[in-house]
Order: sequence, then C-alpha cells, then structure tokens
Amino acid sequence: MSLKPFALPAALAGLLALAAPAAHAATQCGPDAMREHPPQVNFRVDNDLFGGKDQDQGYTNGAQITLVSPNLVDYTDDPCLPRLARWVNSHLERLHPGEFEQQNMIFSLAQGIFTPTDFTRKDLIEDDRPYAGVLIASFGYNARRGDRLQTTQLAVGVVGPWALGEEVQNAVHELLGDEKFQGWDNQLHNEPVFMLTHERMRRWPADASENLGGWGWDAISHYGGAVGNLATHVNAGGEVRFGWKLPDDFGSTPLRPAGENTAPTRGGKPSGWSWHLFGTTDAAWVIRDITLDGNTFRNSHRVDKRPVVAQAGYGLAVMRGRWKFALARYHSTREFDGQREAPVFGSFTISRSL
Repeated sequence: MSLKPFALPAALAGLLALAAPAAHAATQCGPDAMREHPPQVNFRVDNDLFGGKDQDQGYTNGAQITLVSPNLVDYTDDPCLPRLARWVNSHLERLHPGEFEQQNMIFSLAQGIFTPTDFTRKDLIEDDRPYAGVLIASFGYNARRGDRLQTTQLAVGVVGPWALGEEVQNAVHELLGDEKFQGWDNQLHNEPVFMLTHERMRRWPADASENLGGWGWDAISHYGGAVGNLATHVNAGGEVRFGWKLPDDFGSTPLRPAGENTAPTRGGKPSGWSWHLFGTTDAAWVIRDITLDGNTFRNSHRVDKRPVVAQAGYGLAVMRGRWKFALARYHSTREFDGQREAPVFGSFTISRSL
C-alpha cells in the first residue's frame, strides 16, 4: 500500500491553524519568489464509489489537504517558511536534501478509511481485510536539479478508533442516505504510526520549456520506498503526459509524493487555459502494510497480503490562472489472498496558488 489519505474537520482545523503563520511568512518572501513560485493549497478526495458498481470496499474513502511553500533558498533561514517550520528543520538536518537549484517544503493532513466488502455483518470477517482508519500529519522536502527531483516525507499519526474512521464514514453515508457499515467494533486497535518515504524522479525530455507554449508530451520515471510501522515497501514506475501547455513539474498523479503542484518549478505558469491527459503505473514490493497485517504490538485481525502489488491510473488535468483541477481513476491488482474484487477508485484534486 502507498498511503492515499484524508479529510476530517478537526484535522482541517489544525492545518488551517498552520496556514495563518505560513501565509504571514509568505508575505516576507521576495516579490520574485512570490510571483514566479507562489505557495499552493491542494485538496484531494479519493473514493471507491468513483470506481463503479460494488466498489464500496477496501480503500473506501480518503481526503488530503496540503500546503506547499514557494521555492526556498534553504530550509532553516528562508523567510518564506514560518518560524515553527524553520525551528523543526534546524533539528532535522539529516533529512535535508543538500544543494539543489530549486527546493520547497510541503505540509499535509490526511485520513484514510479501509473496510471489508460485506457492510451488513457485525462479526469478524476473517477472510476479508480489517476495518481500519488512519489519520496522519506529514511534512516533506522536495529538491530539484534540472530534469531530476528527489523528495523525502515523514508522516506521523495514528491507526484505530482515534483516527475517527467510523465517525467520518457514518457521517458521509448518513449525508448520502447510504447504509452504514456494521462491523466497526472489529477495527484495528489504537497504535501510533510513522512512515519515512523517499523517492527520486526523472523527467524526459530534459528541456521541456517549449511545452509551455503549445502541444507537448513528457515522461516521468520514479523509484524509491518507505519504511515504518504504517507501511514498508520498495516501488518503481512511471507517468506519461500529453496535452496543451504542459506544466513544468514532475507529474499530475496525486498519489505520488511530488504530484499535483507540489514539486519545485522553473519559470512561471503558462498563460490562459492549459490541459493534459496522463497515464501512470507503479509496482511495489510490500513488506508491511498495517491495514492488512494488523497491529504491530497487539493481536488483531489480519489477512495474508500479497508481496507484490501493481497499480495503473489515468486522468485529466485542467489549469487556468491560479487554479488546477485533476480527475483520475486507479486500478490495482489484488492486495491480499482471497480478495473478491481488484480495487478500483477515483480521485479528484483542486489546487490553487495563493
């Protein structure tokens, strides 16, 4: 599993509390930094109902809100970062990527909800995945040199009732008039979780500046992995895009660590309308996935996960001025033995420059 998270009133309130000092810090940036590389806000919703009939199972719902800094001179003294972020960075120098042409930071909050297929059963369904809610906060460092990007992200949070998966799902189902899942008493126990992710990307063609003015294409490869009790895996894949005035970034896939307006860019944004189609693939050797393997330090429901999981997705991104909208659909191979349906879910992302 690659974590595909979140939305929660309390979580959103926490990130909005961070947004105020971040916005104040942004006003301290130089005018060139603000004009060419403004801060971004991204909001994403995932739901398996977008995948089609009988898909309300597995990774069933998630949402994520992300703040993206302008391009930074450094991670400890740059006035574009709020004071709290600079203080944290001064104590985490081992995670900093070093000297690069462009670099920025991202901050996000997320929730993911995972359920078995049969929503009517109250007993433990031993041959289907556990009920699980995951709530995390994360921050990361992106660093770019020409056609190459590396990103490091640290996520911390909780799995179990404290993640409020049952409450959020029940509220959404009540709003939509849908049946509620009856087996949440069998969800994973509360457990603090962490995950450190690192990925490296390369974009072809190396000089894609001509794409900003007309039709163009590009391809982005990636490889990396994650370690932690939330998830541990090694993965690799790629993305291909074709369209009108392609953005100078590293992909439009919101599930990628540097996707959806979070990677540093060179130069300004294209003027007027722009759009592109994209297709993406990823394959992972999954060593641990807490939503399938169960709790780390306590006995809990678990299933026999499959060691290799592959995923493919496709979508459309549209940009105009400060706004970007992206729709995507993802298909995955089965994640554990006995899984009835191969997972399919959709994702919708809204991004805005501040």
